[in-house]
Amino acid sequence: MTAPVAGEDGAGLRLSGLTAGHRAAGALRGRRAVPVLSGVSAVAGRGELTVLLGPNGAGKSTLLRTLAGLQPALGGTAALDGEDLAGLRAPARARRIGVVLTERPDPGLLTGRDVVELGRLPHTGSAGVLGPADDAAVDAAIDAVRAGALAGRPLARLSDGERQRLMIARALAQEPSLLLLDEPSAFLDVAARVALLGLLRRLAREQGLCVLLSTHDLELALRLADRAWLLDGAGGVRTGTPAELAGAGAIGAAFDTDELAFEPATGTFRLRTGTA
Repeated sequence: MTAPVAGEDGAGLRLSGLTAGHRAAGALRGRRAVPVLSGVSAVAGRGELTVLLGPNGAGKSTLLRTLAGLQPALGGTAALDGEDLAGLRAPARARRIGVVLTERPDPGLLTGRDVVELGRLPHTGSAGVLGPADDAAVDAAIDAVRAGALAGRPLARLSDGERQRLMIARALAQEPSLLLLDEPSAFLDVAARVALLGLLRRLAREQGLCVLLSTHDLELALRLADRAWLLDGAGGVRTGTPAELAGAGAIGAAFDTDELAFEPATGTFRLRTGTA
């Protein structure tokens, strides 16, 4: 079955005037809202890799945590395939959204397959007993990230890149519609970063997933992404294809420094003339 794309009957992830931030203690009335992003409207389609870009402190992790349900939105809506995420109960949200965060978990004595099996908990409930359908979903998730050789090995003995493949497989085992990843390539070398983003792009297409990830690997993201959400650091967002954002000067406006300048024609940064 071909997955719907954003724009067809509300398919994909659609933000409408979303405000994300946190609540801080107020002097007079309990806790007050502190927005980091205000009035964000954006679309991420099924079958596409969408990258979330922006300078440090622009709100990338705040936005992802809000979409994942780890903190409430301060205003506006976020809908997945036309359904408001705020109205989903936690078990339903866990079946619809797979999340891979930056933190490195303590693997203990878990094997690669043990970790992937944890992704079935939203389907098995508190009993955690896997049936044939769950085993099949785990097998499919491991195959999807081509990690069959890692399944029986202790997670503690795997490289960062191998662990990240299994974290993604765990999220895929949930059989989600939306995959959210916060800096998934943060601890990887260059070759592993290229392989990981290529993997996520392939999974989006093959499984009809909506994949949204934050990254500081700007040049690689612009080469592989279908769409980009660019946070400007002032609470706003620009959206479009990487080529559209680069050509409009939005990438340079967000990331140029006294030493480096973004070149839209090549999608790379160059050292400014005269810089030591």
